[in-house]
Amino acid sequence: MKILVLVKQTFDTEEKIRLQDGQVQEDGVRFVINPYDEYAIEEAIRIKEAGDAEVVVVSVGPSRSEEALRTALAMGADEAILADDSELFGDEYSAAKVLAAIARKDQYDLIIAGNQAVDDGSGQVAVRLAEELGIPHISTLTKLEVDGNEVIGHRDAEGDEEIVKATLPVLVTAQQGLNDPRYPSLIGIRKAGKKPLTHVTLADLGLTAEEIARKSEVVETFLPQPKTAGKILSGDLSQQVSELVTALHSVEKVIG
Repeated sequence: MKILVLVKQTFDTEEKIRLQDGQVQEDGVRFVINPYDEYAIEEAIRIKEAGDAEVVVVSVGPSRSEEALRTALAMGADEAILADDSELFGDEYSAAKVLAAIARKDQYDLIIAGNQAVDDGSGQVAVRLAEELGIPHISTLTKLEVDGNEVIGHRDAEGDEEIVKATLPVLVTAQQGLNDPRYPSLIGIRKAGKKPLTHVTLADLGLTAEEIARKSEVVETFLPQPKTAGKILSGDLSQQVSELVTALHSVEKVIG
């Protein structure tokens, strides 16, 4: 079995976001593997350890993303691919197109990704990739079983459990609770430097800028308003309702 794992490098969740002229500032910021992608990497490595499988990790992002891929290799992945050509960058549509071109370069039985990235939180790239490749997908898994050609995915469903079956090839996305990601060992870190990491460009993938041009545009980026103290409504119920409606209309401007 050959497994492809999608990896994104994101801000450490403990970092404070700073904006300047509408742009997120990266100076001095610590970057980590997107937490949901850690579950995906761990699950792929467990499948590899339980049988005969090869794990390839891939990322679309700037050159600094190599650090995240090296960490995944140190955890136990076998090979890494980094699409760090700036001509490949765009939105979720662009990323899915690029990843599809990479996936078509080989024969992958299983593709695993995190449910979403903690920076933009769109949760679109993986399912768009499944659509591009014409394969089924099962999202937000908390348990994954692979038995021969059959895949069984377990996921939360409004306090209950939903079980979905599919056959390979298939794409799945990982949710918190799927596993407990390991830390790279010292031996794994040493081995990671010797494992293959391939950089790919627009030309390498046989794509054109027009084919992967973004379909969306970020109009404005801003921080949320600071939290303020709440207000306790006074008077009887009718007075409280009247005061609340007035505030929603005149102060918060959320109703017309």
